[in-house]
Amino acid sequence: MEIFYSETLNEAAGTGMAVKGAAAFLGEDESAHCIRVLRHRAGDRINVIDGKGGMYECIITEPSPKRCGLRIEDFHGNWGGHGYTLHIACCPTKNSDRFEWFMEKATEIGIDTVIPIIGEHSERKTIKRERAEKLLLSAAKQSLKGRIPVLEDCILVTDFIKSEVDKEADKGAGRDGKRCLKLIAYCFHGDGQDARKDMFEEMEKHFRDNPNPEILVMIGPEGDFSDSEASLAISSGFIPVSMGDSRLRTETAALMAAAAAYGAASRHRIKA
Repeated sequence: MEIFYSETLNEAAGTGMAVKGAAAFLGEDESAHCIRVLRHRAGDRINVIDGKGGMYECIITEPSPKRCGLRIEDFHGNWGGHGYTLHIACCPTKNSDRFEWFMEKATEIGIDTVIPIIGEHSERKTIKRERAEKLLLSAAKQSLKGRIPVLEDCILVTDFIKSEVDKEADKGAGRDGKRCLKLIAYCFHGDGQDARKDMFEEMEKHFRDNPNPEILVMIGPEGDFSDSEASLAISSGFIPVSMGDSRLRTETAALMAAAAAYGAASRHRIKA
């Protein structure tokens, strides 16, 4: 199934302008792929996503390889959605390929927001944003999803935690105005009693008790969160969790969180 993406539909989504019979266009890269590579012609019917959850069945009206014109024929809302909201705040890995691998696979499984956080022990403090956004788009199309995960700007771990406290104070709930399960996953270093809970059990309880689950998981860098970062998160309402006895790489732990949410949704029959 061929999927294309339209920035004009992205801009029109939610405005009431993207309706049957309305005109839309593909950007230059998508147009070139559609017309030059796949050799579509006027009158062909193609599927186009808006990046916000919508999929449009369109007819090609102007087969230009630079700006392919479209006419909307039908619309499917929350196409390929997963029925819950998942935000993963993860420290970029020293090897950028590993972080990109996480973003690609998490998009295929189901994720709504990627927040690159920079901790005291982080070795990489930036990401290649343009490359990352192209990867997220490609993964969304490949996995037949209408929504492209939002990639937020890099932010210090401490600033991120404080911003979450501010959001909760403003909305009285989570990032989307509802109760959000906030977790911080980190290793136990053997000082005192291990207060971490089981991540899978915490997600199960949240999915069981909430018809519209929202989850935020923090994943640290290769050197883990510092004690002060972990303490700040916990004092700010994050639940400390473990993912089991195995020592996981940063990108593996982040993907494990995405898979855990996907599995919990399936077991509790949470549908898009």
